[in-house]
Amino acid sequence: MKKLFLLIILTFTLASATVAQNTDRNRGLGAILGDPTGISAAYWTSGSNSFSAGAAWHFVNNPSLHIHIDYLFYRFDIIEVNKGSLPLYFGLGGRVRFDNEDKFGVRFPLGVAYHFANDPLEIFLEVVPVLDLVPGTGISGNSGIGIRYYF
Repeated sequence: MKKLFLLIILTFTLASATVAQNTDRNRGLGAILGDPTGISAAYWTSGSNSFSAGAAWHFVNNPSLHIHIDYLFYRFDIIEVNKGSLPLYFGLGGRVRFDNEDKFGVRFPLGVAYHFANDPLEIFLEVVPVLDLVPGTGISGNSGIGIRYYF
């Protein structure tokens, strides 16, 4: 029952973030490869902030479903490139992992993303320390490389 309740909360959170009228290609959908591997989505709330979410599989040790949502802050002025943009980002989020013992933790994503100048594509690389809180306190992490198409 707890799994269903958490899944419903995360689903409604993601759905409410995408209800707004879309005219600026601020919604992205793609994939992330790493730990975990699965679907990645993003919704830009401003020119320098976004929600990022994922539904993926954690394959290390006990295979399990992993769902996360993060709020990200982008810094576009640190690395300059000739075409497109290459912002660094950091943020705060939450993760639920449905395992033998379901786990909940706080995520601290750090990454870099390349936004193509003439195409609605983004590629990203991130490292995410996780402070596990339930069923016990511990430190773990996620990392991956991904791509998203914006529409």
